[in-house]
Amino acid sequence: MGRTTQRECGTAGRRGPDKERPAAWSAYGKLVRLFRERAGLTQQALADAIGYSMEQVASVEQGRRPAKAVFTEAAERVLDAGGALRVLQPDVDRAKLPLFFQDFALLEAEAVSRFSYDPMLVPGLLQTEAYARALLQAHFPPLEEEAIEQHLTARLARQSLLTRRNPCVVFSFILEEGALRRAVGGTAVLGQQLAHLLECTRMRNVEIQVMPTQRAAHSGVNGQIVLLETVERQRFVSIEAQGIVNIRSDRDEVSEFWLRYGMLRSQALNSEESARVIEHMAGEL
Repeated sequence: MGRTTQRECGTAGRRGPDKERPAAWSAYGKLVRLFRERAGLTQQALADAIGYSMEQVASVEQGRRPAKAVFTEAAERVLDAGGALRVLQPDVDRAKLPLFFQDFALLEAEAVSRFSYDPMLVPGLLQTEAYARALLQAHFPPLEEEAIEQHLTARLARQSLLTRRNPCVVFSFILEEGALRRAVGGTAVLGQQLAHLLECTRMRNVEIQVMPTQRAAHSGVNGQIVLLETVERQRFVSIEAQGIVNIRSDRDEVSEFWLRYGMLRSQALNSEESARVIEHMAGEL
C-alpha cells in the first residue's frame, strides 16, 4: 500500500445481512458457559438468577445473540466473573455494528478528538433512539427486526464516547441546515431530535455548528468527512458513502482534510448562532 494506510470495507458494505456469528459473541458465550458450569448452575438456574429466559441464556452461550450490558452486569454478579465478561462488552457491542463500519468504530473508540461534517443526516453519535430507529427501518434491502435492534443497540452504545472521561473526547460537528430539516421519522421525531441537539450543545466537550443553506458553495460540498486523532496523536480521515467506508492515514492526505475542515468551521455559523437556528427550527414544527 506504499505510504498510504487505507482501510476499505467496500465489499463488506455491499454484502447482505451477515449470517456468520461474530467472534466476539462466540468468545463471550464460551466464557459465560465456563463460569456457569464452574458455579454448578444449569442454564435454567442462571436464567432464573439474572431474570432472563433459558432460551436467551442458551442463545448467548452459543454466540447466536449478543449480550446487552444489563445481562453482563447480572451475569458478573451471579457468576462472580471478576470483570471477565464486562471487559468483553465493548467488543460484543461493536460486533453489532454493520461490517463496513467496524474498523472505523475501533479507531473512534481510541480517539481523543473527533471532527465531522455531515451534509445529509444527523450523525449517529447525536441521534435519538427514535431517529436512529426510523433510519434503520428505512434501510433497503429491508433489515430483519433482530438486525435493526442489534444495530440500534450498538449505535446508542457508541454515544458513551460523548461522556467518556478517560480520556475525554473533544467533538466538533458541522451539520448542514438541510439535514436538520429532513423529517426522519416524522415531525414529532424530528422535534425530539432537535431538542436533543440543543441539549448536546450544552456539553463542554461538544461543539455543534450549522452550515446555512444560503452558503451555496463551500469546502464540504463533495461530501461527508470525519477526522479522528487518537491518544497516540495519529490522525485519520474517514469518508463514507452508500455503506462504503474509506479510512486514510497518509500524512499529506489527512493534512489536506484537516485544512479543509478548518475552512468549514469558519464558513459555518458559530455555536451560539447555530443553537439559535436549531431552536428556531424546533419552534417551527
